[in-house]
Order: sequence, then C-alpha cells, then structure tokens
Amino acid sequence: MVLGLCAARHGQELNLADVARSAGISQPTAKTWVNLLEAAYVIRLLPPYFENFGKRIVKSPKLYFLDSALVAALTRQPGAVAALAGAMGGALFEGLVVSEAFKVFAIEGRRPDLFFWRSHGGLEVDLVLLTAARLVPIEIKLTATPTLKHAEVLGRFKQLAGSKAAGPGVLVCNIPEPVKLPGDNLALPWRQFPEWLRRQVGQTR
Repeated sequence: MVLGLCAARHGQELNLADVARSAGISQPTAKTWVNLLEAAYVIRLLPPYFENFGKRIVKSPKLYFLDSALVAALTRQPGAVAALAGAMGGALFEGLVVSEAFKVFAIEGRRPDLFFWRSHGGLEVDLVLLTAARLVPIEIKLTATPTLKHAEVLGRFKQLAGSKAAGPGVLVCNIPEPVKLPGDNLALPWRQFPEWLRRQVGQTR
C-alpha cells in the first residue's frame, strides 16, 4: 500500500504524516517504509536547497521514483501517450529528467549535488545544481513551445541568488534542438540533458 501511495505522490513534497494516515499506519512505520524504498533504489528523495535568499523556504524533500514506468503501472495509466497527456504527465516527465540527473552523478561516482528550491510564496525551481563555482537553476517542463514565462522563474531565481547563480539557467523540455531564452537562459532538449549535465559535473572534479 505504501508503494502505491508514494507513486501517487511522485514528484511531490514528501508528507510522511499524510502517507501514514492514508495507509493506516504510524508515522515512524511510514518513514521506515520510505527509507527501505530509497535503500532499494526504488525512490530518491530530492532535498531542498536551504539558502533562503531573503525568503522563507520549504524544508521537506521531494519524492521521485527512479523508474517512471513503475509509477505509470502503480497509478494504472492506460498507456504512454495517455499518461503524458493526463494529470500526471508533468510529474512523469519531471521524474524522468530528475532520475537521469541522479544517474549521471552515479556514473561519475559523485555525490549528487542536486536540490530543489521553493519559497512559501510559491516560487519554485525544479532542480538546483550545485557546482564548485555556482548554482545552476533548472526548470523541467513538458512543453514543445518554450516561452518567456518558462524563463521567468530562472531569471527570478538568479536575481535572488545574485553572484551565486552566475551563468545561464536551463529549461529542460520536449524540443528537438537547443534554443536561447531571454536573460541568458537556455532551453535544452531532454535527450541532451544527461550529456550537458555530465559536462557540468566533469568541470567540478
């Protein structure tokens, strides 16, 4: 039951009290199950980046399955096309990209310097990559038409972070070729994201 409840919360902040209540178990037991799933490499918990940049921040981790197909099966998606077009489409796509990011760090034998950032005011960055020199904000959107609105969050984060976020932010989306976005940002095809990330990680050795 806990596995199915976690699948329904794929890509969301982990609320152990809510999981425990829905499963009819104690919160410590729910935590034990979540720890077991993470130890078995079924899920990963993406921690929040704690620098508040002048705003209060959310401090709970986000839960992601490493296999989006397992999420689709557990949530009874009727098929791949329908799953991406449905209510969980964005979460499934986001989870795929986050999973690939964790895999890049594993291949490189590195601890994953990956976080998310969300203020209580609602501003959120899906991934924050911490390198030796800077923070790189990364948005993940299931869109084939990146717009100014998609780049707005990247720009706002860089403005708040100041010199800590020097360089381009990245929008990972469903496009065939990279596209420059306003504010020194880049829209990147999701298929090219792992190689891009591997170059960033390699530069911090």
